[in-house]
Amino acid sequence: MGLFDAFRYDGKRVLVVGGATGMGAAVVQVVKDAGAEVVVMDRADVDIDGVKFIRLDLSDKASIESAVDECGGPLHALFECAGVADGTPGIERINFIGHRHLVDRAIDKGYVGRGGAIGYISSAAGFGWQNNLAITKEFLAITDFDEATKWAQDNGKADYMFSKLTINTYVAQQAFPMLKKGIRINAIMPGPTDTPLARANADMWLGFGQDYRDETGIQASTPLEQAYPLVFLCSDAAGGVTGITMVTDAGYFASGVVESFEAAGPVVGFLSGPMYGDAS
Repeated sequence: MGLFDAFRYDGKRVLVVGGATGMGAAVVQVVKDAGAEVVVMDRADVDIDGVKFIRLDLSDKASIESAVDECGGPLHALFECAGVADGTPGIERINFIGHRHLVDRAIDKGYVGRGGAIGYISSAAGFGWQNNLAITKEFLAITDFDEATKWAQDNGKADYMFSKLTINTYVAQQAFPMLKKGIRINAIMPGPTDTPLARANADMWLGFGQDYRDETGIQASTPLEQAYPLVFLCSDAAGGVTGITMVTDAGYFASGVVESFEAAGPVVGFLSGPMYGDAS
C-alpha cells in the first residue's frame, strides 16, 4: 500500500446527498474516480453508470427515513451537499434539519460505524458561527424533526444564513460525541462557486467578492475545486481531522481579517459578528 492510497476510496461505499448538480455532482465524480461505490440521493433524477440513485425529499421526514432504509449499509462516508436559497419553502429542513435526521438515522441503524466520515457543505454565510453560539446551540438542543422545524419557523430562523451558522456549530459540537463512535465530521465553507444554484442567485452569490477576484485575477470557484477538499476531509488521509469547517474561499476572509485586502474588512467584520444578539 502506497502512502497516497489513503486519499483513495477503493472498497468504500459512500452516500452523496444532493448529488444531482453543482458541488454534490462534483463529489460524485471525484469519489467514483477514486474507487468508491456510490449512492446518490436527490429530488432530481441521477443517471450515472454504476451509481445507485434513491429519490429523496429532505423536507419530508418519511422520505428521509425511507431513503436511508433503502440505502442500507455499510456507509464509509456521507457527503451532505444538498442546499437551497432563501425563499424556498422548507429551507430550514432542506439545509439542515433533514440532513441531521438522515445522519442520525444512518448511524442509529448501524450503517455508519467506526472509521466512517461525514462531510457537510456550509457557506461563507456561516463564517460568524462562533459569535452566534447561544442561538444556534438553543436550536440544536431540539433534536426532534418537527419540533426543530416549528422552532425555526416560529423564531424567524428559517433562512439561509442561520442554516449555515447552524451547520458550522453542529460540526464542532458533534466532533467529540461522534469520535467516541469512531466517526469523524467536518465541513467546507465555500466562497462564490459557479453552480446552478449560484447562477440562479447570481447578483448576490456570484457578485460577492468580485472586487477581490478582479484584483487577484481569479474566477469564482468551480464545483470540482470545492469537491476536492471535501472528499479529502472524508478520506483516510484526513484521519486526524475532525470538528473543523475548512474555509475554501480563495483567501477572501483571511484577507479581510488581517485587512491585506482592505475592501473585505467591513464585509468580514459584519459576517463574523453576532447576528442574533449576545453570543455568550
